Amino acid sequence: MRSDIQTNERAFSSKEVAEEVGIATPTVRKYGQILERNGYEFLKNGDRRIFVQSDIGALIALRDTDKPLDDTAKGLVDQQKERLEESNKTEVAIPDKYENLPQDPNQLKEILMFLVNELAATREMNVQLTNDMSELKITVSRLQQDHHVISSSIGNSTKKTHAKIEKLTEQQNTNYETLLQLEKQKSEFLQKEIQNMRDEQKKEWSSQNDFNKRLEEEIQKPKEKWGRLFSIFRK
Repeated sequence: MRSDIQTNERAFSSKEVAEEVGIATPTVRKYGQILERNGYEFLKNGDRRIFVQSDIGALIALRDTDKPLDDTAKGLVDQQKERLEESNKTEVAIPDKYENLPQDPNQLKEILMFLVNELAATREMNVQLTNDMSELKITVSRLQQDHHVISSSIGNSTKKTHAKIEKLTEQQNTNYETLLQLEKQKSEFLQKEIQNMRDEQKKEWSSQNDFNKRLEEEIQKPKEKWGRLFSIFRK
């Protein structure tokens, strides 16, 4: 077992790591193979890798590197070896601490009780964190559902609005065609009326011209025929 892993450190599955790092699950497996190929050590459950926080950091480094993946993996392997060496040194120094433990059973009991309480508090905190994560997942699920409902409502509203706009546009085009037809009919009617007035005016002018001609002819005749002139006005 790797000596750089804490007792209560959380373990992640490949799927959880993919969500945490923001890459696909096959990419997690690919990065794991590259790291192992260069000497990186993972916790294993059979053939399945188990990831801890330091492993996630290594995957993020591979995700963000501009160098060849194998070169970056070698640097990460060196960092892991340094952590393991420091952890081994710390473990070697631990027995010295036990030599300084009090020999009084009551003091030992107090220390053990303190450790038991700390462990219980840690477990309680873990339970609370687990519950909080469950509630957070439920909240996220509800928000996703609400988003879907809102998106659907907006989509339906948009469709209805487009339908109304199309209907109003069609009505407007129909009204425009109707008004255009009425204006055309009015224009034709006015043209006919104007033509009739012109025809009437021509008739009046023709009648006036005929009268003037007859009047001129009578004036040019001898005086004895003036009586006939006045007869024109009687007609």
